[in-house]
Amino acid sequence: MSSTRTHLYFVASLALTFLGAGSCRADDASALPIPAHGVIGVNAAQLTPEFWIARLPEPDRVILEPAAIAARNENLLRVDATMHDLRSLPATLSRKQVTDWIQAMSERPTRPMFDRDGRPVTSQALDALADNLALAAVPETAPTRYGLVVHRADLRTFPSPLRAYSRSDDHDIDRFQESAMFPGTPVVIAHESADKQWWFVVSPRYTAWVEKKHVAEGPAAQVFAYVDKKPYRIVTGATATTVNTAEQPPVSELRLDMGTRLPLLVDWPPADPVNGQHPYASHVIELPTRDADGKVRLEPALLQKNTDTQGDYLPLTRANILRQAFKFLGERYGWGHGYDARDCSGFVSDVYSSMGVQMPRNTRDQSVSAGLDHRSFGAGDDGQARLAAVHALEPGDLVFIPGHVMMAIGSIDGVPYVIHDTTGLSYRAKDGAKVHVDLNEVSVSPLTPLLFNETQTYVDRMTSIVRFRSDAAKEAPPKP
Repeated sequence: MSSTRTHLYFVASLALTFLGAGSCRADDASALPIPAHGVIGVNAAQLTPEFWIARLPEPDRVILEPAAIAARNENLLRVDATMHDLRSLPATLSRKQVTDWIQAMSERPTRPMFDRDGRPVTSQALDALADNLALAAVPETAPTRYGLVVHRADLRTFPSPLRAYSRSDDHDIDRFQESAMFPGTPVVIAHESADKQWWFVVSPRYTAWVEKKHVAEGPAAQVFAYVDKKPYRIVTGATATTVNTAEQPPVSELRLDMGTRLPLLVDWPPADPVNGQHPYASHVIELPTRDADGKVRLEPALLQKNTDTQGDYLPLTRANILRQAFKFLGERYGWGHGYDARDCSGFVSDVYSSMGVQMPRNTRDQSVSAGLDHRSFGAGDDGQARLAAVHALEPGDLVFIPGHVMMAIGSIDGVPYVIHDTTGLSYRAKDGAKVHVDLNEVSVSPLTPLLFNETQTYVDRMTSIVRFRSDAAKEAPPKP
Protein backbone atom coordinates (compact mmCIF):
# COMPACT_ATOMS: atom_id res chain seq x y z
CA MET A 1 0.00 0.00 0.00
CA SER A 2 1.32 3.47 -0.86
CA SER A 3 2.17 6.00 1.83
CA THR A 4 -0.34 8.46 0.35
CA ARG A 5 -3.13 5.92 0.47
CA THR A 6 -2.41 5.07 4.10
CA HIS A 7 -2.31 8.73 5.02
CA LEU A 8 -5.72 9.33 3.43
CA TYR A 9 -7.18 6.37 5.32
CA PHE A 10 -5.75 7.68 8.60
CA VAL A 11 -7.12 11.18 8.04
CA ALA A 12 -10.51 9.78 7.04
CA SER A 13 -10.76 7.66 10.18
CA LEU A 14 -9.96 10.65 12.37
CA ALA A 15 -12.43 12.80 10.44
CA LEU A 16 -15.22 10.41 11.43
CA THR A 17 -14.32 11.08 15.03
CA PHE A 18 -14.24 14.84 14.46
CA LEU A 19 -17.86 14.74 13.27
CA GLY A 20 -18.87 13.72 16.75
CA ALA A 21 -16.56 16.18 18.45
CA GLY A 22 -19.44 18.01 20.03
CA SER A 23 -19.84 15.15 22.49
CA CYS A 24 -16.20 15.30 23.57
CA ARG A 25 -15.31 16.84 26.87
CA ALA A 26 -12.10 18.31 28.19
CA ASP A 27 -10.72 15.74 30.62
CA ASP A 28 -11.16 16.81 34.21
CA ALA A 29 -7.73 16.53 35.81
CA SER A 30 -9.28 16.97 39.24
CA ALA A 31 -10.99 13.59 38.81
CA LEU A 32 -7.65 11.79 38.57
CA PRO A 33 -5.99 10.67 41.81
CA ILE A 34 -2.61 12.12 42.76
CA PRO A 35 -0.52 9.36 44.37
CA ALA A 36 2.28 10.01 46.84
CA HIS A 37 4.84 9.83 44.02
CA GLY A 38 3.15 12.85 42.41
CA VAL A 39 2.56 11.50 38.90
CA ILE A 40 -1.14 12.19 38.41
CA GLY A 41 -3.44 9.27 37.61
CA VAL A 42 -0.80 6.53 37.72
CA ASN A 43 -0.75 3.51 40.02
CA ALA A 44 1.54 0.47 40.18
CA ALA A 45 -0.70 -1.76 38.06
CA GLN A 46 -0.42 0.65 35.14
CA LEU A 47 3.37 0.26 35.06
CA THR A 48 3.23 -3.11 33.31
CA PRO A 49 2.57 -3.72 29.61
CA GLU A 50 0.13 -6.51 30.39
CA PHE A 51 -2.26 -4.05 32.05
CA TRP A 52 -2.61 -2.20 28.74
CA ILE A 53 -2.47 -5.27 26.51
CA ALA A 54 -5.40 -6.81 28.39
CA ARG A 55 -7.53 -3.83 27.36
CA LEU A 56 -7.07 -4.46 23.63
CA PRO A 57 -9.49 -6.55 21.55
CA GLU A 58 -6.83 -7.95 19.17
CA PRO A 59 -3.42 -7.27 20.72
CA ASP A 60 -1.57 -9.84 18.58
CA ARG A 61 -3.02 -8.89 15.21
CA VAL A 62 -0.21 -8.00 12.80
CA ILE A 63 -0.44 -4.36 11.75
CA LEU A 64 2.07 -4.54 8.90
CA GLU A 65 3.72 -7.61 7.39
CA PRO A 66 7.53 -7.62 6.92
CA ALA A 67 7.26 -6.94 3.17
CA ALA A 68 5.11 -3.87 3.80
CA ILE A 69 7.55 -2.64 6.46
CA ALA A 70 10.47 -3.10 4.05
CA ALA A 71 8.62 -1.13 1.37
CA ARG A 72 7.94 1.68 3.83
CA ASN A 73 11.59 1.75 4.90
CA GLU A 74 12.70 1.99 1.28
CA ASN A 75 10.25 4.81 0.64
CA LEU A 76 11.50 6.64 3.75
CA LEU A 77 15.03 6.60 2.32
CA ARG A 78 13.75 8.11 -0.92
CA VAL A 79 11.53 10.87 0.40
CA ASP A 80 13.10 11.95 3.71
CA ALA A 81 16.23 14.10 3.38
CA THR A 82 17.30 13.31 6.97
CA MET A 83 17.75 9.66 6.01
CA HIS A 84 20.78 8.54 4.02
CA ASP A 85 20.98 5.65 1.58
CA LEU A 86 24.70 4.97 1.87
CA ARG A 87 24.66 2.57 -1.08
CA SER A 88 23.44 5.31 -3.41
CA LEU A 89 26.13 7.86 -2.54
CA PRO A 90 28.58 8.58 -5.38
CA ALA A 91 31.99 6.91 -5.57
CA THR A 92 33.59 10.28 -4.87
CA LEU A 93 32.47 13.05 -2.55
CA SER A 94 32.86 16.70 -3.54
CA ARG A 95 34.21 19.43 -1.30
CA LYS A 96 30.84 21.20 -1.45
CA GLN A 97 28.91 18.14 -0.32
CA VAL A 98 31.22 17.48 2.61
CA THR A 99 31.44 21.10 3.77
CA ASP A 100 27.67 21.48 3.45
CA TRP A 101 27.20 18.48 5.74
CA ILE A 102 29.69 19.77 8.29
CA GLN A 103 28.50 23.37 8.31
CA ALA A 104 24.88 22.29 8.70
CA MET A 105 25.83 20.30 11.79
CA SER A 106 28.67 22.23 13.42
CA GLU A 107 27.19 25.69 13.80
CA ARG A 108 28.89 27.94 16.33
CA PRO A 109 26.58 28.58 19.32
CA THR A 110 25.17 32.09 19.52
CA ARG A 111 23.97 31.88 23.13
CA PRO A 112 26.00 31.42 26.31
CA MET A 113 27.06 27.83 27.03
CA PHE A 114 28.46 26.24 30.19
CA ASP A 115 30.75 23.26 30.72
CA ARG A 116 30.15 20.34 33.09
CA ASP A 117 31.58 22.36 36.00
CA GLY A 118 29.17 25.25 35.38
CA ARG A 119 31.85 27.53 33.94
CA PRO A 120 31.19 29.55 30.76
CA VAL A 121 32.45 28.02 27.52
CA THR A 122 34.84 30.71 26.37
CA SER A 123 35.12 32.25 22.93
CA GLN A 124 38.62 30.76 22.73
CA ALA A 125 37.20 27.28 23.35
CA LEU A 126 34.65 27.78 20.58
CA ASP A 127 37.42 29.00 18.27
CA ALA A 128 39.31 25.78 18.99
CA LEU A 129 36.26 23.73 18.10
CA ALA A 130 35.91 25.60 14.80
CA ASP A 131 39.60 25.13 14.01
CA ASN A 132 39.33 21.39 14.63
CA LEU A 133 36.71 21.12 11.87
CA ALA A 134 39.59 21.55 9.39
CA LEU A 135 37.26 22.81 6.69
CA ALA A 136 40.13 24.21 4.65
CA ALA A 137 41.58 20.71 4.41
CA VAL A 138 38.52 19.22 2.67
CA PRO A 139 39.74 18.26 -0.84
CA GLU A 140 37.89 19.18 -4.00
CA THR A 141 37.02 15.52 -4.47
CA ALA A 142 37.86 12.38 -2.52
CA PRO A 143 36.97 8.69 -2.80
CA THR A 144 33.98 7.70 -0.67
CA ARG A 145 35.20 5.70 2.33
CA TYR A 146 33.17 3.27 4.40
CA GLY A 147 33.26 1.80 7.87
CA LEU A 148 31.45 -0.15 10.57
CA VAL A 149 30.79 1.00 14.12
CA VAL A 150 32.52 -1.27 16.65
CA HIS A 151 31.19 0.12 19.96
CA ARG A 152 28.18 2.13 21.07
CA ALA A 153 29.42 5.53 19.95
CA ASP A 154 28.31 9.10 20.61
CA LEU A 155 27.65 11.36 17.64
CA ARG A 156 28.77 14.91 18.44
CA THR A 157 28.10 18.38 17.05
CA PHE A 158 31.83 19.14 17.07
CA PRO A 159 34.92 16.91 17.04
CA SER A 160 35.29 17.21 20.80
CA PRO A 161 34.12 15.51 24.02
CA LEU A 162 33.41 18.96 25.51
CA ARG A 163 30.00 18.96 27.17
CA ALA A 164 28.05 22.19 26.74
CA TYR A 165 24.87 23.14 28.61
CA SER A 166 22.44 26.03 28.31
CA ARG A 167 22.51 26.67 32.09
CA SER A 168 25.30 26.52 34.62
CA ASP A 169 23.24 24.19 36.85
CA ASP A 170 22.25 21.77 34.06
CA HIS A 171 24.04 18.43 33.85
CA ASP A 172 21.59 16.49 31.67
CA ILE A 173 21.12 18.16 28.29
CA ASP A 174 24.51 18.37 26.59
CA ARG A 175 23.87 20.56 23.56
CA PHE A 176 26.87 19.10 21.73
CA GLN A 177 25.43 15.56 21.98
CA GLU A 178 23.54 14.61 18.82
CA SER A 179 22.83 10.88 18.88
CA ALA A 180 24.51 7.49 19.17
CA MET A 181 25.31 4.58 16.88
CA PHE A 182 25.34 0.89 17.75
CA PRO A 183 27.81 -1.87 16.80
CA GLY A 184 27.50 -2.94 13.18
CA THR A 185 26.05 0.36 11.94
CA PRO A 186 27.47 1.21 8.49
CA VAL A 187 28.86 4.71 7.91
CA VAL A 188 30.50 6.78 5.21
CA ILE A 189 33.67 8.47 6.44
CA ALA A 190 33.55 11.96 4.94
CA HIS A 191 36.29 13.96 6.71
CA GLU A 192 38.92 13.93 9.47
CA SER A 193 39.39 16.51 12.20
CA ALA A 194 42.54 18.60 12.46
CA ASP A 195 43.69 16.63 15.52
CA LYS A 196 43.09 13.38 13.60
CA GLN A 197 41.05 11.90 16.47
CA TRP A 198 37.60 12.31 14.92
CA TRP A 199 35.77 11.45 11.73
CA PHE A 200 32.76 13.23 10.29
CA VAL A 201 30.47 10.37 9.27
CA VAL A 202 27.24 9.85 7.41
CA SER A 203 25.11 7.13 9.01
CA PRO A 204 21.73 5.92 7.74
CA ARG A 205 19.96 8.37 10.06
CA TYR A 206 22.45 11.12 10.89
CA THR A 207 25.56 13.11 9.98
CA ALA A 208 27.90 14.15 12.81
CA TRP A 209 31.32 13.67 14.40
CA VAL A 210 32.45 10.42 16.03
CA GLU A 211 35.72 9.42 17.68
CA LYS A 212 37.75 7.37 15.21
CA LYS A 213 38.33 4.62 17.79
CA HIS A 214 34.66 3.64 17.46
CA VAL A 215 34.75 3.03 13.69
CA ALA A 216 36.69 0.49 11.62
CA GLU A 217 37.26 1.30 7.96
CA GLY A 218 36.62 -1.21 5.21
CA PRO A 219 35.73 -1.43 1.52
CA ALA A 220 32.09 -0.93 0.59
CA ALA A 221 31.69 -4.58 -0.42
CA GLN A 222 32.84 -5.79 3.01
CA VAL A 223 30.73 -3.27 4.91
CA PHE A 224 27.49 -4.03 3.08
CA ALA A 225 28.13 -7.77 3.05
CA TYR A 226 28.23 -7.59 6.83
CA VAL A 227 25.06 -5.50 6.98
CA ASP A 228 23.19 -7.94 4.70
CA LYS A 229 24.50 -11.17 6.20
CA LYS A 230 21.97 -13.85 7.17
CA PRO A 231 20.94 -15.47 9.43
CA TYR A 232 21.09 -13.03 12.32
CA ARG A 233 19.81 -12.23 15.79
CA ILE A 234 17.89 -9.07 16.70
CA VAL A 235 18.35 -7.56 20.16
CA THR A 236 14.82 -7.31 21.55
CA GLY A 237 15.74 -6.48 25.14
CA ALA A 238 16.44 -2.92 26.21
CA THR A 239 20.07 -4.03 26.05
CA ALA A 240 22.08 -7.22 25.76
CA THR A 241 25.74 -7.91 26.45
CA THR A 242 28.24 -10.32 24.94
CA VAL A 243 30.01 -12.69 27.32
CA ASN A 244 33.22 -11.68 29.02
CA THR A 245 36.38 -12.87 27.30
CA ALA A 246 39.96 -12.06 28.17
CA GLU A 247 41.11 -13.51 24.83
CA GLN A 248 39.30 -10.86 22.75
CA PRO A 249 38.73 -7.65 24.75
CA PRO A 250 37.14 -5.79 21.76
CA VAL A 251 34.15 -8.19 21.84
CA SER A 252 34.08 -8.75 25.61
CA GLU A 253 30.97 -7.51 27.48
CA LEU A 254 30.03 -5.42 24.47
CA ARG A 255 26.81 -3.49 24.97
CA LEU A 256 24.13 -4.07 22.34
CA ASP A 257 20.98 -1.92 22.30
CA MET A 258 17.43 -2.76 21.22
CA GLY A 259 17.11 -3.25 17.48
CA THR A 260 20.77 -4.11 16.87
CA ARG A 261 21.16 -6.79 14.18
CA LEU A 262 23.92 -9.37 14.74
CA PRO A 263 25.03 -11.87 12.06
CA LEU A 264 25.29 -15.50 13.17
CA LEU A 265 28.26 -17.72 12.38
CA VAL A 266 26.16 -20.77 11.57
CA ASP A 267 29.12 -22.71 10.14
CA TRP A 268 31.08 -22.49 13.41
CA PRO A 269 31.94 -26.07 14.49
CA PRO A 270 29.51 -26.79 17.36
CA ALA A 271 32.16 -28.24 19.66
CA ASP A 272 34.91 -25.69 18.96
CA PRO A 273 35.52 -23.07 21.69
CA VAL A 274 34.95 -19.39 20.97
CA ASN A 275 37.55 -17.28 22.74
CA GLY A 276 38.13 -20.05 25.26
CA GLN A 277 34.46 -20.89 25.93
CA HIS A 278 32.24 -23.73 24.66
CA PRO A 279 29.48 -22.27 22.45
CA TYR A 280 26.61 -24.73 23.06
CA ALA A 281 24.78 -22.39 25.50
CA SER A 282 25.30 -19.28 23.39
CA HIS A 283 24.78 -17.88 19.93
CA VAL A 284 28.02 -17.50 17.98
CA ILE A 285 27.79 -14.05 16.44
CA GLU A 286 30.17 -12.02 14.30
CA LEU A 287 31.18 -8.52 15.33
CA PRO A 288 33.32 -5.87 13.64
CA THR A 289 36.49 -4.83 15.45
CA ARG A 290 39.19 -2.28 14.66
CA ASP A 291 42.69 -3.57 14.00
CA ALA A 292 45.90 -1.67 14.67
CA ASP A 293 45.62 0.08 11.30
CA GLY A 294 42.00 1.13 11.90
CA LYS A 295 40.62 -1.45 9.45
CA VAL A 296 37.66 -3.79 9.85
CA ARG A 297 38.38 -7.19 11.33
CA LEU A 298 35.42 -9.50 11.90
CA GLU A 299 35.65 -11.59 15.06
CA PRO A 300 33.47 -14.30 16.63
CA ALA A 301 31.79 -13.55 19.95
CA LEU A 302 29.26 -15.26 22.21
CA LEU A 303 25.81 -14.02 23.11
CA GLN A 304 24.08 -16.14 25.73
CA LYS A 305 20.95 -17.90 24.49
CA ASN A 306 19.05 -16.70 27.55
CA THR A 307 19.46 -13.05 26.56
CA ASP A 308 16.48 -11.19 25.09
CA THR A 309 17.10 -11.65 21.35
CA GLN A 310 15.11 -13.12 18.47
CA GLY A 311 15.90 -14.82 15.17
CA ASP A 312 14.15 -12.04 13.29
CA TYR A 313 12.42 -8.73 13.87
CA LEU A 314 9.36 -8.99 16.09
CA PRO A 315 5.97 -8.91 14.37
CA LEU A 316 4.52 -5.39 14.37
CA THR A 317 1.58 -5.85 16.75
CA ARG A 318 0.06 -3.64 19.45
CA ALA A 319 1.14 -6.15 22.11
CA ASN A 320 4.75 -6.15 20.91
CA ILE A 321 4.85 -2.35 20.71
CA LEU A 322 3.69 -2.11 24.33
CA ARG A 323 6.00 -4.85 25.63
CA GLN A 324 9.01 -3.33 23.89
CA ALA A 325 8.24 0.19 25.13
CA PHE A 326 7.85 -0.93 28.74
CA LYS A 327 11.28 -2.60 28.68
CA PHE A 328 12.68 0.94 28.93
CA LEU A 329 10.38 2.04 31.79
CA GLY A 330 12.48 3.79 34.44
CA GLU A 331 15.58 4.17 32.24
CA ARG A 332 17.34 7.48 32.89
CA TYR A 333 16.70 10.20 30.32
CA GLY A 334 19.66 10.70 28.00
CA TRP A 335 19.53 13.65 25.62
CA GLY A 336 20.78 12.60 22.17
CA HIS A 337 21.17 8.97 23.27
CA GLY A 338 23.77 10.26 25.73
CA TYR A 339 24.78 8.74 29.07
CA ASP A 340 24.25 5.23 27.64
CA ALA A 341 20.51 5.95 27.47
CA ARG A 342 18.15 7.69 25.03
CA ASP A 343 15.80 10.66 24.74
CA CYS A 344 12.14 10.86 23.68
CA SER A 345 12.69 10.40 19.94
CA GLY A 346 15.45 7.86 20.48
CA PHE A 347 13.14 5.89 22.75
CA VAL A 348 10.30 5.56 20.23
CA SER A 349 12.63 4.86 17.30
CA ASP A 350 14.49 2.13 19.21
CA VAL A 351 11.18 0.49 20.15
CA TYR A 352 10.03 0.41 16.54
CA SER A 353 13.46 -0.69 15.29
CA SER A 354 13.03 -4.02 17.12
CA MET A 355 10.11 -4.65 14.75
CA GLY A 356 12.11 -3.59 11.70
CA VAL A 357 10.47 -0.18 11.35
CA GLN A 358 12.85 2.67 10.59
CA MET A 359 12.19 6.34 11.25
CA PRO A 360 14.13 9.63 11.38
CA ARG A 361 16.22 10.26 14.46
CA ASN A 362 14.91 13.60 15.77
CA THR A 363 11.48 14.60 17.03
CA ARG A 364 11.09 17.45 14.54
CA ASP A 365 11.88 15.19 11.59
CA GLN A 366 9.68 12.34 12.83
CA SER A 367 6.71 14.68 13.19
CA VAL A 368 6.77 15.92 9.58
CA SER A 369 8.50 13.14 7.61
CA ALA A 370 6.92 12.47 4.22
CA GLY A 371 7.83 8.82 4.77
CA LEU A 372 5.51 8.46 7.78
CA ASP A 373 1.71 8.60 7.92
CA HIS A 374 0.67 11.53 10.04
CA ARG A 375 -2.17 13.88 10.82
CA SER A 376 -0.87 17.42 11.33
CA PHE A 377 -2.41 20.07 13.57
CA GLY A 378 -2.24 23.83 13.24
CA ALA A 379 -3.97 27.03 14.24
CA GLY A 380 -7.10 25.95 12.36
CA ASP A 381 -7.66 22.95 14.62
CA ASP A 382 -9.77 23.95 17.59
CA GLY A 383 -9.83 22.29 21.00
CA GLN A 384 -12.69 19.97 20.11
CA ALA A 385 -10.86 18.62 17.06
CA ARG A 386 -7.72 18.08 19.10
CA LEU A 387 -9.59 16.30 21.89
CA ALA A 388 -11.35 14.11 19.32
CA ALA A 389 -7.97 13.12 17.89
CA VAL A 390 -6.43 12.18 21.25
CA HIS A 391 -9.54 10.18 22.18
CA ALA A 392 -9.10 8.27 18.89
CA LEU A 393 -5.48 7.37 19.67
CA GLU A 394 -4.45 3.74 19.33
CA PRO A 395 -1.59 2.06 21.24
CA GLY A 396 1.64 2.73 19.39
CA ASP A 397 0.53 6.06 17.91
CA LEU A 398 3.13 8.79 18.32
CA VAL A 399 1.95 12.16 19.62
CA PHE A 400 4.14 15.21 18.94
CA ILE A 401 4.33 18.59 20.62
CA PRO A 402 7.17 21.07 20.00
CA GLY A 403 10.36 19.33 21.14
CA HIS A 404 8.75 16.15 22.46
CA VAL A 405 7.17 12.87 21.35
CA MET A 406 5.01 10.45 23.34
CA MET A 407 3.66 6.98 22.57
CA ALA A 408 -0.03 6.23 23.19
CA ILE A 409 -0.66 3.10 25.26
CA GLY A 410 -4.43 3.13 25.86
CA SER A 411 -7.09 4.91 27.89
CA ILE A 412 -8.83 4.59 31.25
CA ASP A 413 -12.35 5.97 31.66
CA GLY A 414 -11.84 8.03 28.51
CA VAL A 415 -8.51 9.51 29.58
CA PRO A 416 -5.68 8.70 27.11
CA TYR A 417 -2.34 7.58 28.55
CA VAL A 418 1.17 7.70 27.10
CA ILE A 419 4.63 6.34 27.78
CA HIS A 420 7.44 8.79 27.07
CA ASP A 421 11.06 9.58 27.90
CA THR A 422 10.80 12.92 29.65
CA THR A 423 12.63 15.27 31.98
CA GLY A 424 9.40 16.06 33.83
CA LEU A 425 5.74 16.99 33.67
CA SER A 426 3.32 19.60 35.05
CA TYR A 427 -0.42 19.63 35.74
CA ARG A 428 -3.05 21.48 37.79
CA ALA A 429 -3.95 20.15 41.23
CA LYS A 430 -7.54 20.16 42.49
CA ASP A 431 -7.08 23.67 43.89
CA GLY A 432 -5.78 24.95 40.55
CA ALA A 433 -2.16 25.20 41.68
CA LYS A 434 0.46 24.12 39.16
CA VAL A 435 2.34 20.97 40.16
CA HIS A 436 5.67 20.05 38.57
CA VAL A 437 7.30 16.62 38.88
CA ASP A 438 10.94 16.10 37.89
CA LEU A 439 11.23 12.68 36.26
CA ASN A 440 14.29 12.30 33.99
CA GLU A 441 13.17 8.84 32.90
CA VAL A 442 10.88 6.78 30.71
CA SER A 443 7.51 7.33 32.37
CA VAL A 444 3.80 6.58 32.14
CA SER A 445 1.33 9.44 32.47
CA PRO A 446 -2.13 10.57 31.34
CA LEU A 447 -1.91 12.88 28.33
CA THR A 448 -4.71 15.40 28.67
CA PRO A 449 -3.82 16.96 32.06
CA LEU A 450 -0.23 17.73 31.02
CA LEU A 451 0.65 21.43 30.82
CA PHE A 452 2.87 22.86 28.09
CA ASN A 453 3.01 26.26 29.80
CA GLU A 454 0.90 28.36 32.16
CA THR A 455 -2.04 28.62 29.78
CA GLN A 456 -1.74 25.73 27.29
CA THR A 457 -1.87 21.96 27.60
CA TYR A 458 0.05 19.40 25.58
CA VAL A 459 -3.12 18.81 23.57
CA ASP A 460 -3.33 22.54 22.78
CA ARG A 461 0.22 22.40 21.38
CA MET A 462 -0.04 19.06 19.61
CA THR A 463 1.55 19.31 16.15
CA SER A 464 1.18 15.80 14.73
CA ILE A 465 0.08 12.22 15.29
CA VAL A 466 1.98 9.46 13.49
CA ARG A 467 0.38 6.05 13.08
CA PHE A 468 1.65 2.79 11.60
CA ARG A 469 -1.30 0.87 10.19
CA SER A 470 -2.39 -1.32 7.32
CA ASP A 471 -5.33 -1.26 4.92
CA ALA A 472 -7.34 -3.40 7.34
CA ALA A 473 -10.70 -2.21 8.56
CA LYS A 474 -10.65 0.19 11.45
CA GLU A 475 -9.80 -1.60 14.66
CA ALA A 476 -12.29 -1.84 17.50
CA PRO A 477 -11.72 0.83 20.17
CA PRO A 478 -9.90 -0.10 23.38
CA LYS A 479 -12.01 -1.31 26.28
CA PRO A 480 -13.07 1.49 28.67
